[in-house]
Amino acid sequence: MADPSTYRPAAGTIPTDPGVYKFRDQHRRVIYVGKAKNLRQRLTSYFADLAGLHPRTRQMVTTAASVEWTVVGTEVEALQLEYNWIKEFDPRFNVRYRDDKTYPMLAVTLNEEYPRVFVYRGPRKPGVRYFGPYSHAWAIRETVDLLTRVFGVRTCSKGVFRRSEQMGRPCLLGYIDKCSAPCVGRVSAAEHREIVEDFCDFLAGRTDGLIRKLEREMGSAAEELDFERAARLRDDVSALRRAMEKQAVVLGTGTDADIIAIVGDELESSVKMFHVRDGRVRGERGWVVEVQENATLGDQVGTFLLQFYGAESEMSSGIPREVLVPALPDNAPELETWLTEQRGSHVSLRVPRRGDKRTLMTTVERNATEAMARHKLQRAGDLTSRSAALTELQEALGLDDAPLRIECIDISHVQGTDVVASLVVFEDGVSRKSDYRHYSIKEAAGDGHSDDVASIAEVTRRRFERHRDGAVTPPPAESPSGETAADDETTSRKPKKFAYPPNLFVVDGGAPQAHAAASVLDDLGVTDVAVVGLAKRLEEVWIPGDDEPVILPRNSEALFLLQRVRDEAHRFAITFHRSKRSKRMTASALDGIAGLGAGRRTALVTHFGSVANLKRATVEEIAEVKGIGPATAQAVRDALDEDTPHDPHPSTDTKETVS
Repeated sequence: MADPSTYRPAAGTIPTDPGVYKFRDQHRRVIYVGKAKNLRQRLTSYFADLAGLHPRTRQMVTTAASVEWTVVGTEVEALQLEYNWIKEFDPRFNVRYRDDKTYPMLAVTLNEEYPRVFVYRGPRKPGVRYFGPYSHAWAIRETVDLLTRVFGVRTCSKGVFRRSEQMGRPCLLGYIDKCSAPCVGRVSAAEHREIVEDFCDFLAGRTDGLIRKLEREMGSAAEELDFERAARLRDDVSALRRAMEKQAVVLGTGTDADIIAIVGDELESSVKMFHVRDGRVRGERGWVVEVQENATLGDQVGTFLLQFYGAESEMSSGIPREVLVPALPDNAPELETWLTEQRGSHVSLRVPRRGDKRTLMTTVERNATEAMARHKLQRAGDLTSRSAALTELQEALGLDDAPLRIECIDISHVQGTDVVASLVVFEDGVSRKSDYRHYSIKEAAGDGHSDDVASIAEVTRRRFERHRDGAVTPPPAESPSGETAADDETTSRKPKKFAYPPNLFVVDGGAPQAHAAASVLDDLGVTDVAVVGLAKRLEEVWIPGDDEPVILPRNSEALFLLQRVRDEAHRFAITFHRSKRSKRMTASALDGIAGLGAGRRTALVTHFGSVANLKRATVEEIAEVKGIGPATAQAVRDALDEDTPHDPHPSTDTKETVS
């Protein structure tokens, strides 16, 4: 591991101009490429105190052995040079946007005498017109199969074309009228090119005029009693309409845009892109990449645009007239200028705020979210990954054995009220929902850091006192979502001994929270349970008694497992907190009504489903509830009419905080 001070350049030697810089390792390999408006300001930030650097940046500067830079005239030149160097050197510490698969396109070889239509994968070539990319090759083939009965374009290879030309017989497609058979002279080269141009016009979205033309020809054929030709034209129109249905119209005709959504967390992001050409979604792409440094959403957008459109710039048709993004990067004007130069005509870079484009952006974001969920599920379900995560945790935390059972607690409240806690259990890297528990905090908790620490101490004590004393707990009650959870104070059902203690006890928080849990275990004499705290901001792992946190690699399976455990505890705590708060609000709305006890309150809420529905009910409807007479129904109606909810901050959503 290199010491950055050994290769740090003197501050006065670094220019203040815009430029691009490279970090190299001891073998002279480029490991990172970056750009800056002010080279001196940017490079100086890499040589700050190592403890204050982001873990990934710290790893990069300690791996590097030298740094060099190149001054350029403008930021647009810096963008271009940065892309060229990233493409040339493929630095290991740069975020890499690589397709999760190769996407097929529909290619039309306009540079040939008899243009050919075929499915294609690979780099774009001059003289070939491309449509797509599409998600699946079979979708392209289905569309082409429908359209060849109308347009009769050539789809055969050069070898088949030459063989048919020599034999004087068309291939099978020529015999079944799915090719105009230019190989045997049924149509001339000029006539075939006209057919191909109509085919391209249809795929480009100019469909209405062609369909109207065919319908007019169909009407004329019927008037001339040429019913066979009219029937064939009718089938052609039907085929065109089916082909159009395969490409949903989402925006106005002529809209040419790429829509990009980025969804993720501090470690990974899911990037989804929809290609819209002439108002239709022609295809989509997806990536899951590691997030670099504390990059903002705008930073991620800028990095993606540079890498993706730099590769697409080999053919200007790959860059659309409009690029819609979730957030603008700081250098948006320079990026827009660079994209315009790459395309050869103006490119608009903006965030959609309303209308159809905003609606489609929401769809792309939903797809990105689902892709991220699939990625995490696949990673969590992989046995090899789970085994690696447990082994990495054992080594990083200095445990005697792999933590086969991990428990995590989390605290949830709204400004210190309705304080609850959750406890989730993972065994062999998989959640064990039958052992989940939730707690209502007994001690008063206000709004503050110290109260969160006290709540964690209380929950830890209650959980391990039960284990120490060999107490029993009831079997978990089933929640509406199908998950199992039980409040530790419930006394119904047959008792069942609580599961064995964890190997690793995780608290959501930093050093104070971890120390509070460890102190409780010391007081109880529990010595065989390791305690750590997982801080949200930098995903640091705090071990009680250590001055510095353990920094797990951002792409490690161990950190991914700890995140899943923490996020599950967060979700479970929020769910219980909302349920408890809802019950309290329900009770307060019906409290104090004469003749309405706890049983009748429950009957009313059960009958109508919620207090909101009850407030909309008439006196007669309320009186229909078993046990509620006309007089009580009228009292309920009067009380609800007088009840006016008070919101001290009507324009601000209530925020649930989890510690």
